[in-house]
Amino acid sequence: MRIKSRKANRRRTLTPSPSGVLVTFEGTEGAGKSTLIRKLKERIEQSSDDRLAQREVVLTREPGGTAVAEKIRELILGHGMDPWTELFLYEAARAEHLAITVIPALKRGAIVLCDRFTDSTLAYQSHARGLPWKSVKALNEFATQGLHPRITFHLDLDPAIGLARVREQTRFEAEGVAFQAKVRAGFKKSQKEDPNRWVRLDAQRKNADELADAAFEALKKRLTRRSGIRPPALGKRKASR
Repeated sequence: MRIKSRKANRRRTLTPSPSGVLVTFEGTEGAGKSTLIRKLKERIEQSSDDRLAQREVVLTREPGGTAVAEKIRELILGHGMDPWTELFLYEAARAEHLAITVIPALKRGAIVLCDRFTDSTLAYQSHARGLPWKSVKALNEFATQGLHPRITFHLDLDPAIGLARVREQTRFEAEGVAFQAKVRAGFKKSQKEDPNRWVRLDAQRKNADELADAAFEALKKRLTRRSGIRPPALGKRKASR
């Protein structure tokens, strides 16, 4: 399946030049992404560095993040389906999510913390389900209009440990350890293709606060190094500290 075309290149030019920062979080089921995201948000907002503390922080997820995308999420999680159908539903939810939530937030100068993004699609639908890696990457590019995260945190742990932590099981957890092991390998493959974007966090040995501290320091260092910290576009926040 080949999806490269001149139209694809033209579509990528539509991507805005956002002043915000997209940060994504990846991992197998039960890795602790949601907890990390909440704790990282707290650390950003409580930072002694006003360049961080004054930034709007947006928490979102995939699939989801808008009314339409959340409906698609319910469909994906609640029904078994052909892998290609599953892939296109993810990409449809992603296109809606980017248009309604992510890109507007980035234009406002926000730090967007997103629970799963395109790397999950590569890990689950390509590496674990067996769909062509290059085709899935191409569809990701269409859905995101070429927008990539500034930094991606990989919460890495033994899939068996992660599944044992899960409280509410969806059909993805029900596929078991062997499936999640393929997903984990997919994340590692994606990391090898773009190593500078990724930060691996040992979710097996570190507790939630240790992971949040490590993520905060890595994010602060990355933004400072790339001059990614800018004052919020919407003006200064009233002092409340």
